Amino acid sequence: MAQSPVFQLADDHVSESAALDPCAATSRGVPGFDHLLTDFSPEGYAVRAEHVRRTRAALHELEPTNDHDRLARDVIDERLDVSLAQYDTGEWLYALRVLASPVSTIRATFDLMPREGEQAWSDIASRLGCVSAALDGVRATFEHGRSAGKVASRRQALAVAAQCGTWADDRWFDSLAREAAEAADLPESLRAEVATGAESAITAYADFARYLRDVYAPAAAEVDACGLERYTVNSRAMLGADLDPREMYDWAWTDFHELRREMAATCERILPGASFAEVRELLDTDPARSVEGAEAYQAWLQQLTDDALERSLFHFDIPEQIRRCEARIPPAGSAAAPYYTSPSEDFSRPGRTWYPTLGRTRFPMWGDVTTCYHESVPGHHLQLGYIKVLADQLSRLQRNTFISGHGEGWALYAERLCDEFGWFENPDHRLGFLGGQMLRSVRVIIDIGMHLGYRIPAGTTLNDGTPFHGGDAWTPELAYEFAVHETGQGETFLASEIDRYLGWPAQAISYKIGEREWLAARAETADRLGSAFDLRRFHTFALGLGPVGLAQLRAELAAFRG
Repeated sequence: MAQSPVFQLADDHVSESAALDPCAATSRGVPGFDHLLTDFSPEGYAVRAEHVRRTRAALHELEPTNDHDRLARDVIDERLDVSLAQYDTGEWLYALRVLASPVSTIRATFDLMPREGEQAWSDIASRLGCVSAALDGVRATFEHGRSAGKVASRRQALAVAAQCGTWADDRWFDSLAREAAEAADLPESLRAEVATGAESAITAYADFARYLRDVYAPAAAEVDACGLERYTVNSRAMLGADLDPREMYDWAWTDFHELRREMAATCERILPGASFAEVRELLDTDPARSVEGAEAYQAWLQQLTDDALERSLFHFDIPEQIRRCEARIPPAGSAAAPYYTSPSEDFSRPGRTWYPTLGRTRFPMWGDVTTCYHESVPGHHLQLGYIKVLADQLSRLQRNTFISGHGEGWALYAERLCDEFGWFENPDHRLGFLGGQMLRSVRVIIDIGMHLGYRIPAGTTLNDGTPFHGGDAWTPELAYEFAVHETGQGETFLASEIDRYLGWPAQAISYKIGEREWLAARAETADRLGSAFDLRRFHTFALGLGPVGLAQLRAELAAFRG
């Protein structure tokens, strides 16, 4: 069947984008570009921006022929528009951060590459040979930013330098050479090419770490906050909506206090009379509540994932193609937070969840159950895997798009669904769920607070009743102290989180604000339909929309008729 002009344009844009951004192509599972790396130089960014402009101009010439067309056109237009806004305001010059930076993208791309067969290893060898040039392109962009007065903060430069140093000192790329040496039926010349490429990549990352420490960091910005202008652009990109930062900040405090009350009640169930800190100490140190060893931890996570998938079949329509999700451990030096990677377009690479160990050998279970549901099913894997199946109703560009407020909002909403389904019958696990919710509320407070210089409300206390800097403006140090006391997360993780928020403005708010919009849309639909409202059908319809901005989400769900 011939595609509509809108779908054909979207298909062409994805194919053309794959050639211009091979790292994104690998991430999306688009074949044909695994031997290359993205050009992260100023010229590379300019070419990609011009490609976006051409596609958007062509899109405006097309008229939708049906509702699928209309939805695709609106989503694509909004995403291309925000992409151009980020380019035109120079956001790409600030892309030095501990998560989702070109520096980490280059390395992480190898995690997603196939390992079976001579062609796969030939692609790996070729891509290894591109690492040095790719990092040179990143360096050229950062130097361009320095000359234009658009620089990331010293905090980000030093944090990413530490990442690069870890990958160089631990010789992570040698793991590829070892895998190639153990792979069956590879020519010796190809094994040698992989080993040579690995050595070159290690040297390139060591050199880049020195550049960041010795050249970029001394000239980097002292101030971590991005300010209102940049925050507005980033917030729109993350949420797909123009929402008021002050309203979100004030709302998050209300949510924070409600969660604190729920957490106190759950702590009482676990250890009557104990404080949150005392309950955390029990859950973190009790051997019976932990998994010992990284291998056992991965096996436990895989079983948890498999069980979640099986249980979810009762509540959701889950296509056969996505009834598999792998739990994995990423290499040292990766971001501290767990994350998900989608299946390839042909499903030959399954969806995967990644859980950093942060150097630990013992893993308390209380907080990871809800994280598993967030990353796998019914969270990211259900949502992002599901859209890969819908080629007949979603354009290729929609199926390869991620809007943080929509996607992270769904995953946090999915955790809440699990609570509604009764999956947190163990109070340890329910405290983990509430702690995860609290982390996301705290994220809204401190992300907006740090970047926009908001003040801590008068009378604010920590959960032990200690007064907490009422009237003071947020700083990274105060944000860290507050997060450690209130969320139950580890200090190493939260130190990385503060760096993450400061380097990636507005990304951290997308979870809670996104969940808020999902819940509001569901409530509006249930009120409108009354007894005709069916939750399973509502979710099937909602997931079938694919990624949409939060403003469009509310509008599209208003059309659901059950």
